[in-house]
Amino acid sequence: MLEVTLKHTPVLLDEATDLLAIQPGGTYVDCTVGLGGHTERILEEMRGKGRLIALDRDSESLQAVSEDLRYRSKLVSFHHENFKNLPLVLPNLGIESIDGCLVDLGVSRYQLTYPDRGFTFTEEGPLDMRMDRDQQTTAESLVNHLNEHELADIFRRYGEEPQARKIARAIVEQRRIRHITTTTELADIIRAVKAKRRGSRIHPATLVFQALRIEVNQELQDLDRFLSTTIQFLRPGGRLVVISFHSLEDRIVKRAFQLETGKCICFRPGDLCTCPRIQNVKILTRKPIGPSEKEVNTNPSARSAKLRAVERMESTEDE
Repeated sequence: MLEVTLKHTPVLLDEATDLLAIQPGGTYVDCTVGLGGHTERILEEMRGKGRLIALDRDSESLQAVSEDLRYRSKLVSFHHENFKNLPLVLPNLGIESIDGCLVDLGVSRYQLTYPDRGFTFTEEGPLDMRMDRDQQTTAESLVNHLNEHELADIFRRYGEEPQARKIARAIVEQRRIRHITTTTELADIIRAVKAKRRGSRIHPATLVFQALRIEVNQELQDLDRFLSTTIQFLRPGGRLVVISFHSLEDRIVKRAFQLETGKCICFRPGDLCTCPRIQNVKILTRKPIGPSEKEVNTNPSARSAKLRAVERMESTEDE
């Protein structure tokens, strides 16, 4: 079992918990526990009263963190679940509404640090990238079995990789010679196609690894539906806070929140618009909140983080 010995610095910790506006006695959800940084702060703010539901799809980090925090607080229950299953988890726990929910869409520090998880290209490890190791699909299976067009589409769509087709072609050519099994093998193939730009701090394989991780874990699939459904569980005045780490995620969060404010997001003529035009929330972050320069200096992984938050309004269905 994983021992929680990593130094973990949760991203936008003060900003996220301030926007949750935690009140003792309330019911809150941390959808992505990771190494427990946000979870611990939420528990502190609850001051011994209320209920905290904590989810994570990574059973190893969840088990380690839960053993530590369960010992320190009886308010929290832990659940090995994908956060998108929250609308199923809450009714099973007899919970009809909640006062706040936090979703951190980033990869856990533990997953990035341990090479055997396959998320990092800086050290050799298996091409895995599964956040939930109970699932079947791995990065290795995608890299070695998808055709050139399918691989290029993933790299372009989820990594916005400008050389997606060239990299996909190089992968297909290499796997004809030998099955690609490690992170460093794949990184070397990518590096051979695209040289690192002088002065750039970004590794040539960064965008492709991001794209594969998103596809393996289906990170963007049904995210907008999850956000909409979770808002329906919020009590009036309840808040949903979301931290994203790349433009694709942030775009989905932004559009989902705009739709819930009653705005049109399809931009069709009035008689063709299918947007519900019902205001369920008010937006608390006119622009996404990013990390301060001080936070980026102490925690470089926070540099791309964007936080958006909404507050549930009184029902307008009868108006």
